[in-house]
Formats: sequence, structure tokens, C-alpha cells
Amino acid sequence: MRFEKVKTKMKFLIINMQMRVKNGVAKGKQMKQSKLTLNTILMLIGLLLGWTATVSGAGTAEKSPVPDLIQGGKKDNAHDWNLGPTGARGWVYSCKGQTAEARQILVTAVAKNSPADGVLNCDDVILGVGDTCFDGDARIQFAKAITVAEQVKNGGVLKLIRWRKGKTEPVQLKLAVMGSYSGTAPYDCQKSKKIFAQGCRAIAKKGLSKVSIDNDLNALALLASGKEEYLPMLAEYAKKVPTSLRPETWTWYYGYGNIFLAEYVLATGDQSILPELKRTAMEATMGQSAAGTWGHEFGITPSGNLRGYGCMNQPGLSQSIGLVLARMAGVNDPAVAQAIAKSAKFLRWFVDKGAIPYGDHLPWPGHEDNGKCSSAAVLFDLLGDSEASSFYARMATAAYSERERGHTGNFFNILWAMPGVSRCGPLATGAYLKKQSWYYDLARGWDGSFGYQGSPVGEEEHRKYTKWDCTGVYLLAYALPIKSLYLTGKKPCSVPALKQKEVAEVIAAGRDYFLPSGNRGTAYEGRTTDRLLAGLSSWSPSVRKRSAQALGKCDGNFVPPLLKLLASSNRYARYGACEALGCLGPKADAAASQLRALLKDPDPWLQSLASLSLPALGPEARQASIADLLTMAASPTPIDPRWTAQRTACMALFSRYPGKHEPNPIAAESLEGIDRQLLYPAIRLALQNDDAVARGSIAHIYGKLTDRDLAVLIPDIIKAIEKMAPSNEMFGDGIRLAGIDLMSRLHIREGMALCVSTIEWRWGNNLQKRLEYLQRYGIHAKEVLPQLRKLHSKSAKNNKLLDKAIADIEASTETPALVSLKAFIAQASRKQ
Repeated sequence: MRFEKVKTKMKFLIINMQMRVKNGVAKGKQMKQSKLTLNTILMLIGLLLGWTATVSGAGTAEKSPVPDLIQGGKKDNAHDWNLGPTGARGWVYSCKGQTAEARQILVTAVAKNSPADGVLNCDDVILGVGDTCFDGDARIQFAKAITVAEQVKNGGVLKLIRWRKGKTEPVQLKLAVMGSYSGTAPYDCQKSKKIFAQGCRAIAKKGLSKVSIDNDLNALALLASGKEEYLPMLAEYAKKVPTSLRPETWTWYYGYGNIFLAEYVLATGDQSILPELKRTAMEATMGQSAAGTWGHEFGITPSGNLRGYGCMNQPGLSQSIGLVLARMAGVNDPAVAQAIAKSAKFLRWFVDKGAIPYGDHLPWPGHEDNGKCSSAAVLFDLLGDSEASSFYARMATAAYSERERGHTGNFFNILWAMPGVSRCGPLATGAYLKKQSWYYDLARGWDGSFGYQGSPVGEEEHRKYTKWDCTGVYLLAYALPIKSLYLTGKKPCSVPALKQKEVAEVIAAGRDYFLPSGNRGTAYEGRTTDRLLAGLSSWSPSVRKRSAQALGKCDGNFVPPLLKLLASSNRYARYGACEALGCLGPKADAAASQLRALLKDPDPWLQSLASLSLPALGPEARQASIADLLTMAASPTPIDPRWTAQRTACMALFSRYPGKHEPNPIAAESLEGIDRQLLYPAIRLALQNDDAVARGSIAHIYGKLTDRDLAVLIPDIIKAIEKMAPSNEMFGDGIRLAGIDLMSRLHIREGMALCVSTIEWRWGNNLQKRLEYLQRYGIHAKEVLPQLRKLHSKSAKNNKLLDKAIADIEASTETPALVSLKAFIAQASRKQ
């Protein structure tokens, strides 16, 4: 460590000496004549110290993808960052989801009259803080220097190493003194109080001119302050919010609008808002799917399906929280209570299995997916469900390294982080902020406002939130100690506050999300096998999964210890062991019988994990599991009402989950030799599963079914065409399209009407394929031309496809022999 500090100081000295030579600061003919020699010496010293950066005029070091901004390197097109309360913004090199390799900050903007004004200019390069060049992530080290500078003992002085036009020199900025974060921040924390008050003043100064999600949150922050001076502004905003909420509005706006309106009524007692809150709450309720979910928009079909591509848990959670708060505010309609119960039942399924995912999908493998676990911790706490809230709050706390990612951006991940973590108590918030306070201090502007800080390059980021005001997002974290809103803890928490040891365990679960090199998800491979085996018993599904994956890459025979875990009474250990056996692949063949036995376990998640592990085994073990998987698929249990275990059995047998690339399903290539007495019931029930992925898996074996098989199963195939699965609409058209394709190839007459009846103007409905299948009937398709002509779409492309298909059918001369459904079944039943 001491040698590293010496190296760092030598780097700064080398930069200063080199720049003095380059700029002619050193006088005298002898110095000028020895410029090349001195530069060469400096380069050699740098190389001896392990410093690979190039010194100007001294030659060229090995080329690095990280641009050296003081040697002519250029920034890329990635976004810049707010540089905390300095008033400056800066570009930092980022890659693979983090800025770990950055050692410089290029100044891109300086606000007038801010602390940086007159000290920093655009195109300056910040090389370090204090008298030390950056020797790690420049963004994080700069942010932590702000945190230190704001302490009382440092008087707000932020010392920097500035490079400008070839000259390197120390400079300093004078920041406001904010104090230090307490060990339980934001609780019992003077700095948090100052940040909150300053931020509220910034919101009030800007005003709440238009209704938007970010202003809903800004209004919540002002409401949380409890200050009467903000009430007139809040009352005016509360009147505007309902006018922006209409059934055609996207669900996102309803969720946050209802949250604000309900909290406003509860905090102020203003009953004039209650009638509109009742309306918006009921409209949100009516927009819920049969599965208890919401999507981008309301529009529900008669079957209970969502429009668009189906379930999205991010807006669904805000809808649920809004409805719970609306009920607390006085909206007592039974339909609202039913909607809350359905949503909670759906979201609770992910407890102990993983993070709540994007939609109705498999659990997300991390601790967090864009704030959904954090908001679920709030939801279940409001519902008094201690077990679910505790799980999600721990997940939120362990997600400190995962906050910068998020689908289309990290806005909602940051929003819900601290309200979720707070359900674990003050020691947890303090420990979490110890890991993340640098991020909060870097996002805070010099006027107290907070702007959007995008994700580093390598994470999904669509720049949708670039101009959103995030002040309220951050202030809700600092408002937690006031406990004036139900979001921020006004209701006594249902989760017992974690003790220090428990907090340490949760924080430990979040470690090794990133490697310093930026390669995420591989850090576990550096752990010992003993540590990996211990990780299989963790409360955290993410730790179990990553431990299992890393163990699968290790040499050795791990089946005996895994079987010991599998036989234990600790269900977490059983989950982890089951998953690890799947990661071992054929090396776990000796445990095949124990895995098959789990298919009869009363725990549906163990059944699911076993189903996912069996396809990874060797050929004989895979083949031996078919009967047990089919039996389980045909025997859903009451404790698994959505038949999630059946879904994994179908994935194991017939088709991988969409987006997954391994292992190969066991029976996807051939159904030869499979007992039909087991196969038929499994297929029938799979085609009735609420989840479109389970139904869709059967589509992959339609081509493997014999005519005799079809004679038995085609009534069920037709039912799956007629009615889309009530959830996972994103994949809902697959099984319907496969059935129409099958019937058109068999020239079953009833297939024509079915084909036309399933043409819908919704996302994922493949019109072109349907029209192609319809034309296989040749001249017989003229029967459905009247129905086709009645179809009309707002899309010119769809209408063009319809017109062409109608013309082609009218011109057709093909006369394939048709067969009725009844005749086909009779003929096929007689085949051997």
C-alpha cells in the first residue's frame, strides 16, 4: 500500500516536471538542450513504476482503449456527468457498465456563479484530487473527495489537480459545508437534513408548472417536508394532476399520480381531491389484467389480456402502491381491494426466488431489476406482509452495486432504492449509503437540485430521462427521517430493524457484482470452492445462483457435498444445491435420481429448479427423466395456482425459455418411445396454462406429433388458438399461430374461420403469417372473404397486406381437398 502511494506521488511529480519542460517554465539553455533526455528519463521512471501512460515527447506506450486526454485523446459520444455541487459537468470514460478504468475527467460545462466558475473551464482535464492523481475510478474518487471536502473540518475546500492547455497545477474550489453522513444516514444526520432543505428550496423555486412523473415526485418531496409554505403550491398541483389522467393515458402516469394524490389527501385532509382520486383509482383497477398485472396501457380485452406486449412490473408496482394508498385515503370500493390482492399475490411469488423481473418472466438473477424489489418492499410493508417486505428490503440493500442499470435508464432504480432499503432499519440505510453516498453527492447540483445521471456505457440506456428533474427522486431518500409520508415510513414498519450482524450479512451478499476490470458476473470465479459451497445456502437467490454457476466451472467432485445440502432441512441450501447440480452438467449424473425425486417435492420452486437442472445432465439421465417431468407437468398442485412448475417442466422437455440458449430441451427433437398415456395429459394441461410461454413450448413439437396424436390432441390445440393465454402476452401469439399453421397444412376446413377470428390489431399479432396460411386453402378461402373485407386497420401496411391477400385469394385456382375437423379426427384415429 505504501509503495502504491509512492507510485502515485511520483506520477504527479513526473507530470509536473514534464509539463514544466514542455511549457518552458524551466529557464536556461542547458535545460532546453536536455529536454529530450529529461523526457526520456521521466518515461523510464514511469515504466519502472508500472505507469503505462505516455509522457509528452518521450515516445509511445502500449495503446490503450482509454483515451489520454492530455495527449490528444478524444472523448467518445457517451453522456457526461454532473460533478456534484461544484457546478461543473464532466465526461468520464466508461465501458462494460462502469467507469473503473477512467483516470481523467474532461470538463464539459461550468455553471455561472457556481463554485467551479473561474476555476474550471470547458476542456480542462481533472487529473486527481488533493495532491494525488486518480489511481482508481476517477468518477468515484472525485465524488468521494466532494464528500470529504464538505465535512466541517475541511471547510468545504475541494483540492484538484487541473490540466489546462499543457499546464498541470493544483487548484481548489470552495463548496458549502454540509457536514458528514452519520452511521445511520439519513437518520440522525445533519448533512441529510441540509441536503433535504436545500433541495426543497430548489423545487419550490422552479415550481410545479406541468404535471409529469418527475413533478409528482417533486411534489411528494415538498409534501414530505411538512412545511406550510409549500401547501399553496401543492394544492394547486393536486388539482391539476387528475386532469392529466384519462383511460387513454399510459399507466405510468396513473401510478405516480395516484401515489401523490393519496399522500396529499392523507397528509392535508383535503377532501376536495377525494372524488377525483376515487375516479383515477377505479380506472386503474379496471385496467388490471386477469393475472393481477398492468402493462404500458390499460385497454383490457374481454378475456382479461393486456394490450401491447403484456405485463410490466415497473408500472404495475406503482399502480399497486397507488391503490393501497388510495384505499388508506378513503377509496373503499371492493374492486380496489380485489385488485390489490391479485397484484400482491402475483408479486409475492418471487419471494426467495429472485428479483422481480421486467414482466411475467423467470426471476431476475440479480438483487434488483430497476427498482422493482425496492418498491415491492414498500408495497408489502404497507400491506403488513412482514415476510415479503423483509425479503425485498434485503434484496434492495444488497443491490448497492446494481443501481446504475435499468431498462431504458436507471431513473426508477434510484427512485425506489432508499425507501426500499429503509424497511431494513437505520443501520441498513447507513451501511447502504456508506457504499452509495458518493453517487448521491455526485448527482447533487450546486443549487441543491438533482439531475439525471445516466448509466455508464455497457448498460442499457436509451437516454429517455436525460431532461427529467430528479430532485424529488433523491429527496425522498433524505425525507425518510421525517416519516411524514406513508412512502417514507409514517406507518410503523412491519419489518423488525436489522441488527449490525444481519446488516453485515446483507451487505456481504452484494459484493463482487463487478470485477475491477469491468467484467460483471465473473467475480465469483475467484472464490474458493468452500466459499462457493457456503454461498449455496445464502438467503440471497443471487448469491446462490452465482455460487452455483462458479462452482460449475471448478474441477472436482462436488456431488457428495451437494447431495448433503440437498438432504438438509434448510430450504435455501436445497435451492442452491439443486441449482448447482444443474450447473455441473453431466458431472452431476450421479445425482439424477435425487433430482428426479424433487419433481414430487411439495415445494413448487424445488420442482422448478429440478426441472431446470435435469436437461443439463448426460444423455441417459436426461432420457430417464422424461416420464417424471411429464407426470409433474400433468399434476399441478393447489399451492402453485399459476402452474409455474409446469412451465419449467415444459421448458425442460420441449422448448427453452425465450432468450435462453442452453441446455437443449430433452424431447424437442423426437417424441419417439415416449409413453402417450403420460404425454397427452401433460400437453393438454400445458395448453391451458395461464402463461403463454408454457403454452408456446408445445408449439415446438407440433411437427413431431403423428396423425394419431393429433386425433387426440387437436381439440385442445384449437382451444389454445381460440383464446390467448391470460399472461405473458409478449409470447401469446406463438402457440395460436402454430395451431393455425398446423390446421392449414392439414387443410382442415374450420381452420379458415379460426385464422380470421384471431386477426387482431395488437402488438405481436402476425398478420402476414396468418394471411399466408389462409391462402393454402386456395379457392376455398373465398368463404371468408366477407370477414376479411370487414377488417380495417389504422396501419396502411396492414391494409396493404389485407388487400393483396384478398386479391390473391380471388385469383386463386388451387383446389386442395379439404377435410372437416370431425372427419380428420375419425380418419386419424384409425391410423396405426
